[in-house]
Amino acid sequence: MQNIPSVDLRDFLSDDPVRKQKFVNEIGKAYEDIGFVALKGHFLADQLVEDLYGEVRSFFNLPLETKAKYEIPGIGGQRGYVSFGKESAKGRTTGDLKEFWHFGQYVEDDPKLKAEYPENVIVEELPKFNDVGKEAYQMLEKTGVYVLRALAIYLGLDEFYFDKYAKNGNSILRPIHYPPITEEPKDAVRAAAHGDINLITLLMGAQGKGLQVQNHNGEWIDAIAEDDELVINVGDMLSRHSNNKLKSTIHQVVNPPRELWGTSRFSIPFFMHPISEMPLNVLENTIDEDHPKAYEDITAGEFLTERLIELGLIKK
Repeated sequence: MQNIPSVDLRDFLSDDPVRKQKFVNEIGKAYEDIGFVALKGHFLADQLVEDLYGEVRSFFNLPLETKAKYEIPGIGGQRGYVSFGKESAKGRTTGDLKEFWHFGQYVEDDPKLKAEYPENVIVEELPKFNDVGKEAYQMLEKTGVYVLRALAIYLGLDEFYFDKYAKNGNSILRPIHYPPITEEPKDAVRAAAHGDINLITLLMGAQGKGLQVQNHNGEWIDAIAEDDELVINVGDMLSRHSNNKLKSTIHQVVNPPRELWGTSRFSIPFFMHPISEMPLNVLENTIDEDHPKAYEDITAGEFLTERLIELGLIKK
């Protein structure tokens, strides 16, 4: 039983204004209520998904000393490999039980931004790894742009409001490996309870139990997608920008039952970030007597830096 609403992007892409508005209403309501949806009709072909998982498994199966040479110091883990236990949730000191890789933006027409972002890291041992990662990155980004267009309409903005901020945005594709658990974890879980930093997150790999979402009553519910669905949630940036009209929901990845400790779990989130200059100031039309302005003005870049320091990925 799936506990998060399912929507179909093909409704929004159709030429039928009624279907388009139906998608806007459904995703908007879901993001006000729970902050998560399962999305069909995205731009990731089945073969691309299969290829990406194959490359990701091959990378994480490499010897640790090989992976370690792709861990780049001084960039806050924004590109390349991040080793086991390095990242912790906000407010926690225990590292999460995971290792991961970061693909970043492929800037083609903005020299200033190209200089601002770290270069993507090339894995010499796997000739297809970077090409497959780039294609998946761009298809997820394309899907995200349409989701943001629907949310712009829902928020009473111009449909294309987010486009200029999403183009060449500081988005990250993060293949994650949660290795088999070999001993009783003291207080670590695969990913501790947290909210995402960014505008929206598009997640591949929520087909099995593990991902849980906290509802308004504080109860944890399983977020399980069908094989052809992505799970998409609101991040803190969008929640802040919309004065909490769209909810950034706390979620976690729990450890499996003991009989499944010997298995790996893979998931691949795409964290959709805007360009760093985007003002995250609370939208004027979301402020009223019942909903006063909840946040001070800040840019996306300033907010990201604050949060990366809290997560331990950038040292003060």
